[in-house]
Amino acid sequence: QVQLVESGGGLVQPGGSLRLSCAASVDISRVFMSWYRQAPGKQREMVAEITTFSRTSYEDSVKGRFFISRDNSKNTVYLQMNSLKPEDTAVYYCHMSQTYWGQGTQVTVSS
Repeated sequence: QVQLVESGGGLVQPGGSLRLSCAASVDISRVFMSWYRQAPGKQREMVAEITTFSRTSYEDSVKGRFFISRDNSKNTVYLQMNSLKPEDTAVYYCHMSQTYWGQGTQVTVSS
């Protein structure tokens, strides 16, 4: 059974940084990985994605601030989030192979 466990969320001031981690229970070296987020009252949206060749793409509002990476030796995907804004507040979810979801980790950006 595939399990995805996110960690690294929390409360941070505007302008701060956080690094989210997503640890998978299976080999991720041949799978497409992504991060989504869902803010209260809004639909879940893609934030960043990374192919098996480590090609990346980002939602427009996070370009230049968020960076997705993968460490296949640890079956882990990361989301480095810099220059955080209050509008980045959401539950962030790891997504694997466009099929499996993690339980989510809360990110709150507030002074």
